[in-house]
Amino acid sequence: MQSYLAEYIPKHKDEILEEWIKTMKSKGDGRIFGLNEGSMFDKTSRDFVDVILAWLTKTNHKYEKQLGEFAEKIAMLGWPLTFTTTGIQILGDIVYKIMMDNHPIGLERQLEFWGIFRDWMNSVQNEFVNAYTTIWEKTVSLQKIALKELSAPLIPVFEKIAVLPLVGTIDSERSRQIMENLLYGVVQNKSEVVLIDISGVPIVDTVVAHHILQAADAVRLVGSKCMLVGIRPEIAQTIVDLGIDLKHITTTSTLQRGIEQALEMTGRKIVKWEG
Repeated sequence: MQSYLAEYIPKHKDEILEEWIKTMKSKGDGRIFGLNEGSMFDKTSRDFVDVILAWLTKTNHKYEKQLGEFAEKIAMLGWPLTFTTTGIQILGDIVYKIMMDNHPIGLERQLEFWGIFRDWMNSVQNEFVNAYTTIWEKTVSLQKIALKELSAPLIPVFEKIAVLPLVGTIDSERSRQIMENLLYGVVQNKSEVVLIDISGVPIVDTVVAHHILQAADAVRLVGSKCMLVGIRPEIAQTIVDLGIDLKHITTTSTLQRGIEQALEMTGRKIVKWEG
């Protein structure tokens, strides 16, 4: 029966493809068709059908390689996994209907046929899910590495003064990275005053505040002063409600005001020049 499928389906591929494209377009996912207009979508659809039908004619090794490459391609084109799995199901329905309409088989062979056909569809869908999962895991891993490298750089803004801008959520793992960058930067730049800017941190809770206080304590231990800047009104209210003690840290609402105070701490000030 599988050899029959392998012989029959490729001969009717154009008919299957035409029906599949028409059905998928009727589903109307604007994200897909907006990114893959006209011939691009048709070309990718043909490749999609070819890859699925290749299961019938290629060895597992060759098929998995082709599938992995194609899954990566359509993921980059913006095809969501839900769209892909729906496409597989629809393709299976189309193939089954065409075969049953053109070459009905006897009742005694229908169970055998359906078992092989079901295994084919399940295998194809599982391979696509595994390929997508591998791509996502690789992407997430690379993003974590990139974020780690870019996370919380200590930026010298004046001699003896540096700013540590914090953006996004701060968890335990990121806190360790912040601490390492902070202490290394303070020593390397010989910073006497460090401004920790939290204007880009969306939520400050007890855990986040604890991480920030740890960073401030570490700065003091290496002989520098620490300021906390960018405190928005809602964050100030949260800090008060949580009962977090910031008495040992100088705080300001803006980075500009913080730099002005940092300059004063190092014996300098900003003077308006009138020429």
